[in-house]
Amino acid sequence: MRMRNAECGMRNGGKEEIRAALRLSSVNRRGAENAEESFTSSQNSPGNDENTWDKMASCPTFSEETRGENGSALPLRSPRLCGERSIRKRPGALTLIVSVLLLSLTTSSFAQPPRKKNAPLPGAEPPPVSLEEAASLEAVITTDLGVIRIEFFPSNAPKHVQAFIKNAQTGFYDGSAFHRAIRLGVIQGGDPLLKDPKTPRARWGSGALNQLPDEFSDVKHLTGTVSAVRIPGKANSGGAQFFICASAQPQLDGQFSAFGRVTEGIEVVDKISEVEADAEQKLNAPVKIISVKIEPKREEPFKVAGVDEMRKEVILHTSLGDITVSLEPDLAPEHVRNFLKLTQTGWYDHTLFHRVVPGFVVQGGLSQGRAGNQTHYADKWIRPLKGEFSSTRKHIRGVLSMARTDDPNSALTSFFIVLAPAANLDGKYSIFGKVVDGFDTLEKMEKVQRGGPDGQTPVERIELIEAVIKP
Repeated sequence: MRMRNAECGMRNGGKEEIRAALRLSSVNRRGAENAEESFTSSQNSPGNDENTWDKMASCPTFSEETRGENGSALPLRSPRLCGERSIRKRPGALTLIVSVLLLSLTTSSFAQPPRKKNAPLPGAEPPPVSLEEAASLEAVITTDLGVIRIEFFPSNAPKHVQAFIKNAQTGFYDGSAFHRAIRLGVIQGGDPLLKDPKTPRARWGSGALNQLPDEFSDVKHLTGTVSAVRIPGKANSGGAQFFICASAQPQLDGQFSAFGRVTEGIEVVDKISEVEADAEQKLNAPVKIISVKIEPKREEPFKVAGVDEMRKEVILHTSLGDITVSLEPDLAPEHVRNFLKLTQTGWYDHTLFHRVVPGFVVQGGLSQGRAGNQTHYADKWIRPLKGEFSSTRKHIRGVLSMARTDDPNSALTSFFIVLAPAANLDGKYSIFGKVVDGFDTLEKMEKVQRGGPDGQTPVERIELIEAVIKP
């Protein structure tokens, strides 16, 4: 007897290692090809019809079997414990040119605003933050289209990191904008000239440069890399302006000062990159940077918690009533740690119980249930779990266990609650808790009307409104 579950709400990085840190949700990005034409050429802009979402039939089913009198396997049912996985196709060619990427307008073309004698250049005051402290901080960029969080690489570009943090702390970026983009390629922002709506388009991208020395390193321009804008062909011409890669840009490696990486909000970077632009890739309507704030990095909850600290009860507030589960870290400490982490961060909130099989299981915990299939900041902490199978505990009514694929070490987020004894699951799935209250809610779930191809999908949405750790 066997049961398989495909965890399909996650993203994986494919060939790009960076994607795992950005979001774990089954999206592969194809890096842009090397540049062949000018960034300012209208021929560089790929068509908007090339970005498509394809459904991949990667959800294996499980089957329960019993033996007939002659010893043959008799399948009883073969429901699916899975969602759908998506692969995002990137345009095959996002043509860029390094020499004019992010800056076709050199500052020499325009008169710079006067400044007082010996006054520091705008946005380049030496910041007080130490490099050690910088490594523990993140920038929170709030825009008209959403929030982007970035972490810093102080060991690779210390001066750029310190300058960015200082600028953010003094409000230097607040009210500026992302003014230039290549669709699903890069976005550029941070020019203080964009704070003034009367600034001519011809001057966009010409402010706050010539402030910092080059800090080229071996950091790759992968999806989410944050790097400094500079003047083409001019050394040490970087400053406050920056760009973010929406897909891999290997042709930029070693030629721009990479100083950070997106940890949350890569989908916001995508949105900005897709805003309508002119032939010079300047956005018709710049995306406002409302603020850039510096905050401590988010820490992964329960990462180092001991067994005693993880003896918790969790209340699952559902649209059909509450269910209280008691977690058992002695049985499966890493599964309990994972469940508590996803609960504490709100990852499970507004997901669905997407599958009901009367007399067998109810299952939830996939990300697709959220409105718009939104990503979550805790996605970066989701990792496959090594199986923690018990030789003594049985899958009986009320048991909380973890779904997985054929690989015994593939559980991610999806869990199920057993509705009746299921001996075929014993020793093969990781039990990590049990229901201690709310069996009436389980009964309601078991009685809901079901549909879908396999007859196991609730017709009416059963929402996990919120999961809360009891004090």
